[in-house]
Amino acid sequence: MKEERQILSEITTLTNKIETDYPELYRFLDENPITIPSSEHPDLNKKTLEGYLEDLKDLLKHHLQTHTK
Repeated sequence: MKEERQILSEITTLTNKIETDYPELYRFLDENPITIPSSEHPDLNKKTLEGYLEDLKDLLKHHLQTHTK
């Protein structure tokens, strides 16, 4: 099972890839509901981080499927 630090590293790497290689997609990251906490002190635990990483992967996958020739 992945450690939180490894998950954060993967999130950072994937976010940087999206920013560099897919700037048209990067602007939508601010609109991802996971980045908008619904409570004053959100619990950012391993499960939350894994979910966000999967959301990023899904976002990129969908973009590649619908915007490549």
